[in-house]
Amino acid sequence: MSEATERGSGVLPPDLASAREGFITYVRDERGRSRHTVRAYAGDIRDLLEFVAGRGVTSPAALTLGDLRSWLALHSAHGRSRATIARRAASARSFTAWCARRGLTDSDAGERLASPRVARTIPVVLDPLEASLMMDRAADFAGDGDPVAVRDRAIVELLYATGVRVAELCAADLDDLDRRAHTIRVLGKGGKERTVPFGNPADRALAAWLDVRVALATRHGADAPLFVGARGGRIDQRAVRRIVHRLSADSGGPSIAPHALRHTAATHVLEGGADLRTVQELLGHSSLATTQRYTHVSVERLRSTFAQAHPRAGRGTEAD
Repeated sequence: MSEATERGSGVLPPDLASAREGFITYVRDERGRSRHTVRAYAGDIRDLLEFVAGRGVTSPAALTLGDLRSWLALHSAHGRSRATIARRAASARSFTAWCARRGLTDSDAGERLASPRVARTIPVVLDPLEASLMMDRAADFAGDGDPVAVRDRAIVELLYATGVRVAELCAADLDDLDRRAHTIRVLGKGGKERTVPFGNPADRALAAWLDVRVALATRHGADAPLFVGARGGRIDQRAVRRIVHRLSADSGGPSIAPHALRHTAATHVLEGGADLRTVQELLGHSSLATTQRYTHVSVERLRSTFAQAHPRAGRGTEAD
């Protein structure tokens, strides 16, 4: 039996379709989630409801914990990763909790739905030399004044200097940049605005970009995007990912994604002596627990440096 067959025909009964639309509206409008998050919820819940519809469920009130577990078991049988299954379990729990709050069900079917435990990994970061080499490589490419190369240098310098998310960088407008204060205003997750500082290297790269931006941009003034693509409109996240991948690989270091520059910025600020609360504000984390991941990175780097540099760091020495 195919996965599509097991999930059902793809046509949702009216009550399920209505519940799904109501939930997605809630996620988008009341919780203020990003387009990417809304899209993920929409896909997960449609997949769930198509599956249960294929089992004869026609309304949220008929949804059971067994249905939810069978849906996750199907994904496991088809080789989905633990991270994917955990995310879909979280989506299902959010949906059933919303249904219960809205009176669409008598109880919350997903309240006892368990998720597979996902191993926590240390975020990928560049060491200070690798980050410096990457920024130098971007400057080398920008040396001849080509507007695209100048833009690319400003992008990676700003990502590294501020730790902003790639979506936040792409959404930033000219008016969000304050070069006199060395700050940029960004709109983060949940519609939360914050102002993030940057240093002189990023400022110099931004000044060079603003001098040549007119060669690419089609919009200027209020609401004009800070960074533009080859066609003159607002740059998109895929373009930024390509830029970061290319420049990191060309610098001789590991090929990284933009989020790794965010991890790198956080780690280097912590290693420079900043406290966790400061880094939490810098990154726009709602929970300090999220920020605490970066302390593990610093400890791992400290251990590695110690092992390489300390004369008595090696194992198997004569004395402990």
